[in-house]
Amino acid sequence: MVKPVVAIVGRPNVGKSTIFNRIVGERISIVEDVPGVTRDRIYSSGEWLNQTFNIIDTGGIEIGDEPFLAQIRYQAEIAIDEADVIILMTNSREGVTAADEEVAKLLFRSKKPVVLAVNKVDNPEMREAIYDFYSLGFGEPFPISGSHGLGLGDLLDAVIEHFPKKGNVEEDDDKIRFSLIGRPNVGKSSLVNALLGEERVIVSDIAGTTRDAIDTEYKYNGKEYVIIDTAGMRKKGKVYETTEKYSVLRALRAIERSDVVLVVLNGEEGIIEQDKKIAGYAHEAGRAVVIVVNKWDVVEKDEKTMKEFEQKIRDHFLFLDYAPIVFLSAKTKKRIHTLIPMIELASENHALRVETNVLNDVIMDAVAMNPTPTDKGKRLRIYYVTQVGVKPPTFVVFVNEPELMHFSYERFLENRIRDAFGFEGTPIKLFARARK
Repeated sequence: MVKPVVAIVGRPNVGKSTIFNRIVGERISIVEDVPGVTRDRIYSSGEWLNQTFNIIDTGGIEIGDEPFLAQIRYQAEIAIDEADVIILMTNSREGVTAADEEVAKLLFRSKKPVVLAVNKVDNPEMREAIYDFYSLGFGEPFPISGSHGLGLGDLLDAVIEHFPKKGNVEEDDDKIRFSLIGRPNVGKSSLVNALLGEERVIVSDIAGTTRDAIDTEYKYNGKEYVIIDTAGMRKKGKVYETTEKYSVLRALRAIERSDVVLVVLNGEEGIIEQDKKIAGYAHEAGRAVVIVVNKWDVVEKDEKTMKEFEQKIRDHFLFLDYAPIVFLSAKTKKRIHTLIPMIELASENHALRVETNVLNDVIMDAVAMNPTPTDKGKRLRIYYVTQVGVKPPTFVVFVNEPELMHFSYERFLENRIRDAFGFEGTPIKLFARARK
């Protein structure tokens, strides 16, 4: 089930980012939680009353040198496109402003559910200031305080009331679902068209998927696949072209519904920071990944070029060291035949289960070769390992004291598992647990 999307919209200095951080439970305006990735977070996950959702802070979306009201309008349009529910954030201390009214008009016309929040109501005496906000036309305003964390429970109660009801459409597990993500102009649509052999992306509708995405059924060598459209990728407009951060939002729903994610790079332009930001979300989501270098036909090359480019990818994408790399040209279709077999390999490894006795033989051999670490006279003892999940493959290592499992030794064990069983194309997760 795809998580609902909540967007926080409003003019500057009303406290959007503060509320965003409060809802996700940590300060993450800048986070480095994946090796090799640094980014300004304008998107994260939240949870309220056992319901999880994605949340967008549109305050982090900068639209070049556009005038003040134009920037607000563009940010509101992004929220309208992407969100299931919108929080309109206002400020009690300044009352209803022209900018508030401008955003309200856009949201009202969108027909999306809107919950009105009045921030900076820091004490009960200030509650009377909220009544002017009824004029915006969104019903009862919810008084909140970002600095003190007041009123967020009532606000989130109202937000989750508007979440779409869970669909009852079952997705066919026999089909491999893959999506293409990447910044604008790397050739995602061209690659889809090249695979399909048609000059159009939309081939068939599959009901019950996402709000506005249209999936494409695809057959190759008798096997069925589903190409998941990055939501709204067919749309054109200034707002989509002027903010690279928007391409991250475009990828989120598609990533969630994929078995395999193709991270598409532009071979002609090389690697930029935005490529790493987008790829980081696929890694964090635990999806299988194939790195695709498109436009390889226009790259001047000799016998060393491919190897050198591959090394650059490994240097920049340290967190995707498990991902295979495919070089191709969507335009000329050269080497495109190498892509689907790699997708199938990554998908198989993503769902691979390993027998417990074989797994433990590998781990015990690894420990014999490289003994467990000690800390303050205590040695880590590994009793046994078991696989507890797939997509991605997930392992629990039962030990005497989990805190003795240093990151470097965990990485060593992961590498030994990969050496023994492959797992090319998929992340794997290891967790240390105390044996009871």
